[in-house]
Formats: sequence, structure tokens, C-alpha cells
Amino acid sequence: MMHLAAFLFTPGSHSAGWRHPDAVTECDMEFSEYVRIAQIAERGKFDTIFFQDTVAVNGSGALDGVSRYRPGQGRTAYLEPTTLLAALAVVTQRIGLVATATTTYNEPYNIARRFASIDHISKGRAGWNLVTSQIEDEAGNFGADHHMLHAERYERAEEFFDVVAALWDSFGEGALIRDKASGIYIDPSKIHFQDHVGKHFRVRGPLNVARCPQGRPVVTQAGSSGPGMELAARTADLVFTAQSDLAEAQAFYKDLKARARKHGREPDHVKIMPGLMTIIGRTEEEAEARYRDLQGLLSDENSMRLLARLCGDLDIFALPPDSPLPPLPLSNAAQARQRHLMDKAARENLSIIQTARYLGTSLGHHLLVGTPARIVDTMQQWMESGACDGFTLLSPHYPRPLEDFVELVVPELQRRGLFRTEYAGTTLREHLGVPVPPNRYEV
Repeated sequence: MMHLAAFLFTPGSHSAGWRHPDAVTECDMEFSEYVRIAQIAERGKFDTIFFQDTVAVNGSGALDGVSRYRPGQGRTAYLEPTTLLAALAVVTQRIGLVATATTTYNEPYNIARRFASIDHISKGRAGWNLVTSQIEDEAGNFGADHHMLHAERYERAEEFFDVVAALWDSFGEGALIRDKASGIYIDPSKIHFQDHVGKHFRVRGPLNVARCPQGRPVVTQAGSSGPGMELAARTADLVFTAQSDLAEAQAFYKDLKARARKHGREPDHVKIMPGLMTIIGRTEEEAEARYRDLQGLLSDENSMRLLARLCGDLDIFALPPDSPLPPLPLSNAAQARQRHLMDKAARENLSIIQTARYLGTSLGHHLLVGTPARIVDTMQQWMESGACDGFTLLSPHYPRPLEDFVELVVPELQRRGLFRTEYAGTTLREHLGVPVPPNRYEV
């Protein structure tokens, strides 16, 4: 069965989607709108919803309006996602709840405690998107003058995961006794200390949250650089990625599954779900008209700002916009996304401005415009040809495009036997078909 995640990137994954007449722009800060969107995805039987996070306003160092690298008009303010997950757990029943929490500007104990608590509140539906921070602006919010280098960020992330995973195993089976007659609350022999001492962290433990309904929350990962793929292969149950070419997706899928096997893992327990934006119409003409309406709102200036963030030290504004995208110097931001853009531009002979528009349209993810049958044809081809285990759905704005997908595309997937008609389980691990990991202290 195909797996589906809804990437809830408010107010929309199209950089100008929030300007569309159907867009509800308040979905960035209004909790009732998040409830509405989450319940739409749950009505569609999605495996999970997924919230990205950045602990800064991207481009905030240039909000004075002097620099051309200042933020575009779009995603700037939104609710902190782990707080949001805890609230959404109460108003949803089955759908998974995944949010980003960076390993660069957090501490392992806090993250382990937070996601374990969400897993208990949701009765086994929590997921942690383990990432290293990309945005230079984040450093200034945490006492640093400069953003940590890419290699060091991943070294820290590797150790961060090890500590968090060990903390989640702090309570053994039956550790909480709570016997009123005897007055015994816990069995001390089943409480495990970590006593971790590493390069980046010293953590005594144990965690003061009992073992999760899922054993531990699902771990997801979204880095596609070499270090990112290694981290995903070793740690992740679910991998979010970005490919817009079938052969590229097949190569990534094969590579990551092979890396997982080298780490002693069952490759089928690592689900790979590339991003997909759909513009849906009941006819091809209607779909194309909707696409043209969105592109008519797209600003070249804002698209270029998005591209500039991935250009390292190169001043992309100094080059003619109609010239080919040149090789980009290595960035300290999202290196895999930078490589994806360069490969796509070379493969499709895209100019600088065409590459920027592609990024502004779908955040660099695969875009499909057409009828439900045409969209499902491509989704089915990708899954059946070894390119993915499912998709992470991006919406240009909210809530109409997500509603269209649930009302038009999901029934076509179900008709072809590609997607569930009802949830079979109650936890995110059950939706994904990923087993509960054993407690390391009790194997």
C-alpha cells in the first residue's frame, strides 16, 4: 500500500499561493484552521501530517529592507509545531503527528521528553523529524555569531539521536507499579540510567517519562546529502526527500535502502516519501487554468530570493537572469537541495530565472498538473518502479488544494487498490508497517 503524508507548510508551499482568492491566509497562526486542515488529511486516511520548523525568521538579518536577500512575502510567522502536535492530538483520532525539532539548537533531554509526552497524549501517533538546521539566521538566536558548519552539524546530530533513543528506553516493562496497598510506586531495577559522555553531550538520565506507546516515537529525516543519507539510513523510520525525476528518485531509493541494510536494518522498515505538489482539475483544461492562475501570482523577485539562499557565496543577482544556472559554490545551508537544483537545471537546460521559478512554485519538489487519473498514473508508476514507498503532499495554499486531493485523488488511489480505505491500526508505526523497537536495556 502507498503511504501518504501531508506537509503542512502554512500558508502554502507555493511562494505566492497565499495570495490566491481561495487561500485562507490566517492558517499560519489560527489554531482552528490547523484543526480543519488536520481533519481533512485524516478524512483522507493519510498516514501522517508533518510540520517543518525553523527557529528564526528566514532572512531576518535584512528586514531593514536594504538588502536584496531579505525575506520574500510569505512564510514568516507560524505556531511552534511540537506545541501544535500536542493540541492536535486531542482533536484527531488516528492520523500520525510529525514535527521538526533541530538537533543544532536543542538538547537531547528536552527533545526526548517532549516527543515522548506527545506520543502518550496521542496514544502512539508521534513522530520526530530529526534535522540539522539550515538557516544562518538561527545562530543569532542561540548565542552564536555563525552557523555551525555542515559536517559538525551532522556529527552533533548523530550523537544527539543516540542520546534521545537511549533516553526513550529509560523505563523498562513494568517499571511503573503504582501499588497503593504496598506503597510501591516504581521498580528501581527497571529504571535505566544512560550516563552518556560524548563529544557534544553529557547526559545522566533517566528520562522522567515512561516508555512510549510506540516503544519510541517514529523518527523521520529529511536530509539528502551524503551525511544526511547516512543519518537517515541508521536512524529513520520515514524519509522525506525531494526528487522531480524518476531516474533520480530510483537511484536515491536504491542507495538509501542499501545503506539501511549495511546498518543492519530491514530496508522495508525505512519508508521513502518524496515531496509532491499537485494542481488538480476535473479536466486537463481546468487543471491548467488553476496552474496559470497560481503562476500569475508568482513574483520573480521573491523566487530569486529563495534561490539566493542556496547559492553559497555567489551573488546570483549579479548574473543575467536568462543565463544558464552556473555551478554553485558549496553552501552551508541545504546542500542536497542545492545539488538537486543544479542537476535539474543541467538536465532540463534551465536558466537562472527558470530555476528560481521552479523553486518558488513547489519548494523544489515534483509538480504534477492534471486530472486525478493522470496524477495517480504518475504516482503509481513511481511506486511500482522502485522510486518511493509513497509521497509527501505539498499544497500551494490551504485548505482547498488538500480538500481536492482528498476528494478526487484519494478515491482514485483506493479504486486501484493502491491506498487504504480505512485505518487498520491506531499508531503511526502501524500505519507505516514499522515494528516497535525493543528496549535496548532488556534485550
